[in-house]
Amino acid sequence: MNKVVECVPNFSEGRDKAVIEKLADAIRSVEGAELLDVDPGADTNRTVFTIVGAPENVSEAAFQAIATAAKLIDMSKHSGAHARMGATDVCPFVPVRNMTMDECVELARALGKRVGDALEIPVYLYEYAASTPKRRNLAKIRAGEYEGLAEKIKKPEWKPDFGPAQFNARSGATVIGARKFLIAYNVNINSRNQRLAHNIALDVRERGRWLRDDNHKFVRDDNGERIRQEGLLKECKAVGWYIEEYNRAQVSMNLTDFEVTPVHAAFDACRKSAESYGLRVTGSELVGLIPLQAMLDAGRYYLKQQNQSTGVPENVLIDIAIQSLGLNEITPFVPEEKIIEYRLSGGKRFGKLVQMTCDGFADELSTDSPAPGGGSVAALCGALAAGLTAMVGNLTSDKREYSEVKSQMIDIADEAQKLKDAFLADVDRDTDAFNELMDCFSLPKDTDEQAETRRNAITEATKKAALIPLDVLKRSLRTIEIAEIMAQRGNQNSISDAGVGVLSALCAAEGAFLNVMINIADVDDKQWVEKTRTIAVETVYKVRKAADKALQPVHKALNIRGVHK
Repeated sequence: MNKVVECVPNFSEGRDKAVIEKLADAIRSVEGAELLDVDPGADTNRTVFTIVGAPENVSEAAFQAIATAAKLIDMSKHSGAHARMGATDVCPFVPVRNMTMDECVELARALGKRVGDALEIPVYLYEYAASTPKRRNLAKIRAGEYEGLAEKIKKPEWKPDFGPAQFNARSGATVIGARKFLIAYNVNINSRNQRLAHNIALDVRERGRWLRDDNHKFVRDDNGERIRQEGLLKECKAVGWYIEEYNRAQVSMNLTDFEVTPVHAAFDACRKSAESYGLRVTGSELVGLIPLQAMLDAGRYYLKQQNQSTGVPENVLIDIAIQSLGLNEITPFVPEEKIIEYRLSGGKRFGKLVQMTCDGFADELSTDSPAPGGGSVAALCGALAAGLTAMVGNLTSDKREYSEVKSQMIDIADEAQKLKDAFLADVDRDTDAFNELMDCFSLPKDTDEQAETRRNAITEATKKAALIPLDVLKRSLRTIEIAEIMAQRGNQNSISDAGVGVLSALCAAEGAFLNVMINIADVDDKQWVEKTRTIAVETVYKVRKAADKALQPVHKALNIRGVHK
């Protein structure tokens, strides 16, 4: 799969729609860089752009936007609620797919040098690209903001990493770096009081606040230094502000590592702090995009709080997260627009085959086109098997008489949902692989070089076409194993459903096996063929044995005898 990087430049303009559109046009002018999101704020007077694509294309788009901002934004006339020090205030690169952090660091440094040299804008590097540990933290670089930059830049310790070491009155300075995915997240409170919102921010942010005694004086250590009281949340930066546009105060947070401090933890921490001041959290707002995993984690967290099963479909988890976090309070939260993975796939979770109706898929299958074919059908059978397994788990977990196995049932249902989604993805992957193989046969073969290129392309495409059903085959085994647990320990009123799940997974496995075998027959790489054949044969044997074992408790419970004559 191709490399994909995200870049999230923040520009100090959130009110002039014409300027914002020209910045967007500069990004759109670069082929191979996709502008996923434009999120302006009038009170902050700041707009966050989200760009994704191939590294070189995204870097070029970022440069064109920075150059446009230098022409259109005059920092000497700028004001806004958000801290800032430049027309392009900050421009981070974030690894998305097949990208390392080191590669993002190289992108940041190359862009920083280009901006400094070509545009004569002072550039500082931050986070993973920082030239010194002191400059890793964005807040420290930006301390004093634009107004303090003229004096700050004169100090040797604040010499820019790139560009002139002199004050640029029009453009200020730009901070470029590489970081993990940052979630810009604002929590709303039922007050217009900025000070109260900031008190919550001080409670929750990692750096906390200066400790004070009962007389409200700073508490100092033996050396006379002020003592800091750490906040509740790691990897969290926060301030409190009042947004006139919303007629309310917010706790504005940057969650710099959502695996350390997830969105739901930040929301709940703000809620608890707000209650201590007699306030209520009324909802929240996402600025820019959010990773799918963050939303799924939030959905699972709140379902667990309700003592409900987390083994539900992805869209249900997302809906629970939206409701629980109050993400619709200010503006509608549209998953297809706000979740980065959905944006990268055009807002679709799966390919066009999976999006069809049942009759539409069956009709398409029945035509004289060779794809979709048996491989896609095998994957679909696997998805149905995993779906039935999840269903039995959910029909068991909420029953009092099965309380002893509740936790196990939820865990299995959760796993079954993941298996189901993987099978569904393979429905289209199998057909796409077949179509790619057919395309290879159309490659030119007029010269020896062309013929060799064509042969190699056909071989690699054929291998890919074999490995997808091999994945289906392997996954079918696990599906049968967990379906057996459902048959043995799950709700006995649904034992026939567990049995149909086993049979559907067996069908998926046998169908996938046939597709592996027909594809490897045309591969010249004998060593690879033998290895793949061995794995397939051994796995389908395990599947048959597991299916026979899994059906025994089903047949026993249903008093079925004499079916194996």
